[in-house]
Amino acid sequence: MHDSTPQKPHHSRREPPFRRSWCCPFTVPPRSPDNPALRHHHTKPSQNKPETTPLSNSVNSLPNSPQSTIRPGLVGRILSPGRVSPIDSDAPTQRLNPPSPSPSPSAMISATPEKTLMRVKEKKEEEERARIFDVRLNLKGKNGASVVLELNSEVLSANSEVFAALITDFRNGLSGSAPNLCRIEVPEVQNFSAFRETIELMFEDDIPRQLLKIGVYRSIDILEVSAGIVFTKGVLSCLKYLEAVPWSEEEEEKLRSLFIKVQFDDETARDILARLYSQNSLDSQQTLARELVWSITTSIDANARNELKSLVKSLLCKSSVYEKDYSDLNKEDIYVVCQSCLDALVSLFEEAICSDTSGKLAKKETGKSLIERISKQVDNINWLLEILLDRQMAEEFVEMWADQEELLRGHETTSPMVRYELSRVSAMLFTAIGTRKLHCRLQARLRVIQAWFGPMLLDFGWLQRCRKGLDMRALEEAMGHALLTLPLQQQYKLFMEWFHCFSKYSTECPNLSKAFQIWWRRSFLRGSETYAIESR
Repeated sequence: MHDSTPQKPHHSRREPPFRRSWCCPFTVPPRSPDNPALRHHHTKPSQNKPETTPLSNSVNSLPNSPQSTIRPGLVGRILSPGRVSPIDSDAPTQRLNPPSPSPSPSAMISATPEKTLMRVKEKKEEEERARIFDVRLNLKGKNGASVVLELNSEVLSANSEVFAALITDFRNGLSGSAPNLCRIEVPEVQNFSAFRETIELMFEDDIPRQLLKIGVYRSIDILEVSAGIVFTKGVLSCLKYLEAVPWSEEEEEKLRSLFIKVQFDDETARDILARLYSQNSLDSQQTLARELVWSITTSIDANARNELKSLVKSLLCKSSVYEKDYSDLNKEDIYVVCQSCLDALVSLFEEAICSDTSGKLAKKETGKSLIERISKQVDNINWLLEILLDRQMAEEFVEMWADQEELLRGHETTSPMVRYELSRVSAMLFTAIGTRKLHCRLQARLRVIQAWFGPMLLDFGWLQRCRKGLDMRALEEAMGHALLTLPLQQQYKLFMEWFHCFSKYSTECPNLSKAFQIWWRRSFLRGSETYAIESR
């Protein structure tokens, strides 16, 4: 007997359909056992690999990028552009969702009409997909990683001359029974992300809008890939985007290296090159540097002058990241400006000598006091001296400063609050000599120390009160080391001058005790031994 209870029809549960992908106007097949979810596993070697068409070596080498996320042993297949799922890297690539085997008559009898219609629909969609996605692009990296993209031959041929030639050769070699799936392999890919994003742009109607989302750094990678596969529309879009936006220093260097490797025959590329490389000659660079130095030393505003001094010094010094061959500044130009500042300083001290004894120093039409104008010129000289010391071109300045007889006479007759400014220049020279930053001949070194050591002793107290950036301990130590570079006979005169000054003024005088002990030991404890050896 048969159970009279009515049987409820068995309805198969439908899987939720995929959303339509961003670049393909065709329906995407639903999930099936042949379209598994993302999974991670180790790759296994395959015995029978399908025959592939190799891509030209012009796109084999791609730059590394922080956006690359493919790991060794994990590969992906794009079912429709914009969607990736993993497959075995060495397994033969197959179209997803292959046609299901025809059901037996008994199965057809027991199957419900709804299930039968769904299978027929799936089979038609799979056949439609096989007709649309007829190119399998296999990207292989050096580390064993691999990505497989299933794409449309019409889109690839319309956008890339390289792919168009490969697909045409494949079509011409087809026989009647041969499969209609073109396989293309790209070996030694270093940047999967850039290559995939470049292919995705072929399916975009508004490439510039997508580049805005991608950014400059990744767009440079896409530009290189587009140039390699001759994706002309992508190249032009990347060039226009890169020309219209600012770059960071890292992006600029990346773009510069790309333009060294690849040549682009386009007006926009020439505009980018004009931003990357200057057309100025060496003479124009030297002229510009001279103009900048002159402009700073003649500036009236103190705040602007100090700010610009820091800026220009950072650009001209050897340690600057912008400095390459140190040929953009002429030594003679710096010394011309130095001499101009020294002449101005001499004129100001002549004015100070003739000024009122009441201590009210004259003001010119600029409204600046004499002390302010003298300090400005001393600041200019010290700034120029820093540049010369950085470039190891300060030897001539030592002789220039030793020959300033007018300034030495002015130092003897002017007020201490004015004359101590001159010792700021001497302090910089003594520090450079004592710390081995300045190398000059003995005669020049002897002349400048003999000329300015006495004024330095008198002004040391004022230098302590008005340091203006001076490190007094470092200055004391450097002064002692500078004296020790002279012959012992000259050291004797200078150290005795210091000894008498220090005994009278104590803290108002530099403390050269350590250097004095070294001189004493060399002169008396070891001098007799040396004399005895020479007398033999």
